Amino acid sequence: MKIFKVLFLGLGLVFSSIAMGQGGEELTPEEQAYRDSIMKVNADNANIAASQEAYNKGVAAFKNKDYATALKQYQISIDKDPNFTAALYNKAVCEVEMQKFGDAAKTLTKMIEIKPGYFKAYFQRGRAYQGKGDYLSAEKDYEKAISINPKSYKAYYNFGTLKYLQNDFKGAIKMYDKSIELNSKFAYAYNDRGSCKRKLGKFQEAVTDYEMAAKMNPKMAFALNNVGTTKKKMKDYEGALEAFNRALSVDSKFKEAYSNRGSTNIAQKRYEDAKKDLEKCIQIDPKYIPAYSKLSCVYFNLEDYKKAEEMATKAINMDKKYANGYVNRGIARERLRNQAGACQDWEKAKDLGSELGKSYYSNNCN
Repeated sequence: MKIFKVLFLGLGLVFSSIAMGQGGEELTPEEQAYRDSIMKVNADNANIAASQEAYNKGVAAFKNKDYATALKQYQISIDKDPNFTAALYNKAVCEVEMQKFGDAAKTLTKMIEIKPGYFKAYFQRGRAYQGKGDYLSAEKDYEKAISINPKSYKAYYNFGTLKYLQNDFKGAIKMYDKSIELNSKFAYAYNDRGSCKRKLGKFQEAVTDYEMAAKMNPKMAFALNNVGTTKKKMKDYEGALEAFNRALSVDSKFKEAYSNRGSTNIAQKRYEDAKKDLEKCIQIDPKYIPAYSKLSCVYFNLEDYKKAEEMATKAINMDKKYANGYVNRGIARERLRNQAGACQDWEKAKDLGSELGKSYYSNNCN
């Protein structure tokens, strides 16, 4: 809570009598200085009160996730009291939430100038730099935050995330190890360490970490989804289906789990089951492009080539740069005896960087 200076509420009347004097004489220099000091104290207190009021409004708006209003109120608070570090910090957090990462970094730099050595300021500025893609500055801030508070498991976790984004998976694992050492129940660190291990091809170790994440946080459906996708890579299709089922038992509207279960059913040639999963996925999110592309594959295998073409076209219409959509539509068009259209699609997929599109184009169109 902000501590206010004492308000001298009665001094306005005292000044009035001094100003008038006993015969209307002018104020002495001492009296003038006294008057000015009283006016400054009252003005400062009024600004501090207004700053606190705006700050409280900002806190209330932030709790309601009304970040635009919160940001406006925090700025009013800072305008009234530029040294109000709590308002500066909250404004920066709000800017991070709004993905105004550059603004957040500038706000936190001002705060650090006022309050050097404040752990949370470096931690949040690291997040801001990370968000804007300035990884070197983010790394320096996370290192500084850790030097101030070596027991912050979240700082190590964020540092791990930064290394993951730079494809330094071994470095990320070391950071996640430290985060888990400091908080053995931190589910996110287990999950993300699992993702690093999966990138390194250590699939069974990845599954172990994902399962630990789900154990620490039974509501973490995406950790179970990660178990499923990893087991699918291991060609343990029954294990993958079981994991996707568990994920959906936690979150019945988890579209990615339906999509991934659909892919697994396709791999096992359970096309009707895959169709149901992918249609459910689209029901949850009609704009989920991968589901349309996978449905195109399902219809192709059901020998409904016109429907396969239709589903692939829907995916392409939603994203003109979706290479898989062109590959699948090309396959369907070839079966529909539209070789020119098929080659056109495969060439487009090739130009978008698809190796599969390149292969189809080279083998069928030259």
